[in-house]
Amino acid sequence: MKEYKVVSPKLGFRKTVEKLEDVLNNHAREGWEVNSIVTNQHLISFIVFERNKNR
Repeated sequence: MKEYKVVSPKLGFRKTVEKLEDVLNNHAREGWEVNSIVTNQHLISFIVFERNKNR
């Protein structure tokens, strides 16, 4: 069974790539994988993560 987590990252306008990498790497350490990224006018609105519930 899978579980999902939806994150709305606050990346700001400076060092956006580095902040995004931090968000992705921090969740990856906890076993989360990116399922999808939802954008709105080229800005990331939500990132949907998934992982196995019975880890």
